Amino acid sequence: MPVNPLKKLLSRSETCRVLNTLPSLLRGSIRASGWTDSVLEESKCAKIQEEVASNLSNPLRAYFDSVTKGKGIWKWLHYFDIYQRHFQKFIGKEVRVVEVGIYSGGSLDMWKTYFGPKCIVYGVDVEEACRAYEDERTKVFIGDQADRGFWRHFREQVPHVDILIDDGGHLIEQQIVTLEEMLPHLHRGGVYLCEDVHGTHNRFASYVNGLATHLNALTPKEAEESTVLTCAFQRAISSVHLYPFVTVIEKVCSPVDQLLSIKHGTEWQPFL
Repeated sequence: MPVNPLKKLLSRSETCRVLNTLPSLLRGSIRASGWTDSVLEESKCAKIQEEVASNLSNPLRAYFDSVTKGKGIWKWLHYFDIYQRHFQKFIGKEVRVVEVGIYSGGSLDMWKTYFGPKCIVYGVDVEEACRAYEDERTKVFIGDQADRGFWRHFREQVPHVDILIDDGGHLIEQQIVTLEEMLPHLHRGGVYLCEDVHGTHNRFASYVNGLATHLNALTPKEAEESTVLTCAFQRAISSVHLYPFVTVIEKVCSPVDQLLSIKHGTEWQPFL
């Protein structure tokens, strides 16, 4: 089958645009590796007091600290503020949570306690033994998160998902496939969260940065207009958040068809 010349040209053009960003990417990486910030030179005591106050107001951190025996939970402590920031809007509501990577099962109970009695949790793992964690509010699916066929079957069985937490195999392809197969499946206002994105040149992080650039999609001609039609990614995705070791992507509550640039006021400087 002959290659569509227009499609080939567009693909080449996109590649050139990506390559043109590499110098800025390198510049930012060098800047971050030697980062200094005089504003944050604060007393250790004040920092500890702030952390204690944050922990006391975070029910997920309180639950984690209360676990001294039983099913294991293993988390970086700074994750709990991230969970609270993005998940608290679902507390007490009917919410369906997918957690990839069950391990010892402790976090399955943590999510049910945090979100409340209307929460249903779907665990995904490659270990058949993880079926032991099933109960009336927990369903376990056994499969490889890098298998697109597995996710097609999962979506047939679970048509509504609000939150997906990827704490699975941590391999780049596993993370990318899981995002590609499940982010479009998340309900309106849904939250995708991937844990343990480690390393300064992590290829999954680079993939996410490639996605995020499309939140800024705008041609020079469009920039002069007051109304711009959104691209498919802008229409569906409200934000991309990067934290130490964590990526969060939030979906819009309603599709965004256009972005508006509005002027208010009557006095304007004649500079432009």
